[in-house]
Amino acid sequence: MLRLTSLLTAGVTVTLFVTPAFADRRTDGAVNILQWQAPSTMNPYLSGGEKDSTPASLVLEPLAGYDQDGDLYPRLAQDVPTVANGGVAKDLKSITWKLKPDLKWSDGSPVTSKDVVFTANYCMAPNVGCGVNSFKGVVKVEALDDLAVKVTFEGPTPMPYGPFVSSWSPIIQAKQFADCLGERAQTCTEANFYPIGTGPFVITNFKANDAVQLKANPNYRDPNKPAFAEVNLKGGGDALGAARAVLQTGEYDYASNLQIAPDVLSEMEKGAKGNILLAFGTSVEFLFMSLTDPSPSLPPEERSTAKHPHPILSDLRVSKALSLALDRAKLSEIGYGSMGKPTCDFIPAPPMFAVGDTGCLGQDIPGAKKLLDEAGWRLGPDGFREKDGKKLKLTLVTTTNAVRNQFQAIIKQWWHEVGVDVELRSIDASVFFGSDAGNPDTFQKFYADVEMWADYAGGTNFGRYVAAYICSAAPRPDTRWLGSNIPRHCNTDYDSLVTELDKTADAEQRAEIIKKLSTILTESYAIMPLVWRGDVTGVSNTLAGLVMNPWDSRLWNAQDWYRSK
Repeated sequence: MLRLTSLLTAGVTVTLFVTPAFADRRTDGAVNILQWQAPSTMNPYLSGGEKDSTPASLVLEPLAGYDQDGDLYPRLAQDVPTVANGGVAKDLKSITWKLKPDLKWSDGSPVTSKDVVFTANYCMAPNVGCGVNSFKGVVKVEALDDLAVKVTFEGPTPMPYGPFVSSWSPIIQAKQFADCLGERAQTCTEANFYPIGTGPFVITNFKANDAVQLKANPNYRDPNKPAFAEVNLKGGGDALGAARAVLQTGEYDYASNLQIAPDVLSEMEKGAKGNILLAFGTSVEFLFMSLTDPSPSLPPEERSTAKHPHPILSDLRVSKALSLALDRAKLSEIGYGSMGKPTCDFIPAPPMFAVGDTGCLGQDIPGAKKLLDEAGWRLGPDGFREKDGKKLKLTLVTTTNAVRNQFQAIIKQWWHEVGVDVELRSIDASVFFGSDAGNPDTFQKFYADVEMWADYAGGTNFGRYVAAYICSAAPRPDTRWLGSNIPRHCNTDYDSLVTELDKTADAEQRAEIIKKLSTILTESYAIMPLVWRGDVTGVSNTLAGLVMNPWDSRLWNAQDWYRSK
C-alpha cells in the first residue's frame, strides 16, 4: 500500500469488523442493501453523486483504490506505481500501470491495456459526457503491451493518482462502450445500465431510480469470493425507513447515509436487529450558493451559466451576511448530535489539511443586518429587504430528508430575521442527484439560488477534490450539464493554485496549498460548510466482514462480506 498522508489521527475514526474464517463462493444466499437514494445509472462517469458510483463499484473497478485508512492499494493493478519502484518517471511526467495477469471481464473475455486506454479516450473525447476530473492534465494514455499502460501528463505531476484511481474512475470495457464516445455517451442505455465489469458481482436487472439485482461474478479473480450469490439493492424511501428496515425489522442487511436525528437512531438500535457504525472522513454538509442567474426568463442555453452573474449572490456582502446569520453549532446539535461537528472547513480531515478556522461558528445577526444595509438592501414594510424595486428573495433547495428539511426550516427562520424572504423546495434524492440531462431539477443544473447537500473527497490525495472548483469544471449545456463546480465559482488565483498543487510533491507544501485553496473557497462564500458529518451506516447483526471506509466506495470490500452463523 502507498500512504499519501501520514496523519490520520485526531477526529478521524474508523470502525472495523474483525473478520473470521470466510465462507465459500456463492454459499451465503442473498445480501439485501437499502440505498434510499436510488441509482439512476450504473456508469459513474455519467454521474455526479455517490448514489450511482457506490452501487456501480460492485461491478466496475479501478486500477487502484483507497482503503479504510486512506492509503492507496492496488485493485486491478499489480501494484501502485511510485518513483521508487520505477512506475513513476523520475521527471514526474508519466506513470506506468501494470495490470494483474489473467484478469477477465464478467463475460469471460480478457482484460487488457486496450480497455484502460479506451477508458481514457472515453473520458477525454470531444463533447464528452464524462463528469469527473480524473484526466485533468493528461496528454495521452498509451498501451505499452497487453498489460502495461503509460499515462503522460502535460508537465511534472508528483501525485499522478487521478486517472483510474478510486470508485469514481473505474475501467470500462472497450468492446461494450465502443459506440458510446462523446455525445453518444448518455444514449448508450444498455452499457450504462448493464456495464460489464471485473468486480465481484454482475448486474441481472436494473430499474433506474428504483432497484438493482446482481449475482456473483463467475469470472471474479478470487475463486473463493464473493460469499453471497446475490445482491438485492433497493432504492427509494428515506433515511428513516432505511434505518428501520435494518435496525428494527431486519428486512435488510445494510443501509448507509442514515441522516437521522441521533435520538431516533439510538431508539431504533434497541430493536437488536442491527448496529450503527460511524466513521469520520471528509463528508461535510454544505450550502452551495449559485453565482449565476437561474431565472427561467433567460434562454435555456444561458440559464445558470457564466453569461449571467447572479443578480443577488454575486455581491459578496450578501452571501457573507447569509453565513453570519447561521448558527452551525445549533444545526449540528439538532441534526447529528455526536455524529457531527460544526465546521468552517472545506476539508476537515486529516488534521494537516484542515484550516481550523472557527470564525464562522458564531452566529452574528446584527453583523448580517449591517452587511445587507451596506449592500443597499433596505427593509420594506413587510419585513423583507428590497433594492431597486426588487425583493431580496431566495430559493433554498435540498433533498427530501427529515434532517435536511428541518435544517431548511431553521435556516429560513434565521434568514427571515435579517430580512431575507426564502422559498423552500424539497426534491427526491434520486431526481436531484440524477444524471438525466433533460431533468430541470438536478443539482448540477442548479435552477435555484441555494442548494444544500453533502460532499466528500475520495481518498486523501485531494487534488481531484479541489480541482472540482476550477472555472472550466462548471456544468453547462455544452457538457450536457455534467461538471463538479456546482456554484460556478471562478477565480484565476484558485485555478493557478490548483496547477501549482499538481506540480508539488512535498506533503507539507501540498497541505499548505490545499489550505489556501480551502480558504479561497470559503471566503468566496460560494460554498458554506455547515456540519462535518460522520458516515452513519446500519448493519445487520448477521452481516460480517464489512469494513467501514470513508475514503472510497462504501461497498469497497463487498467481496469479503459473508453471513455470520
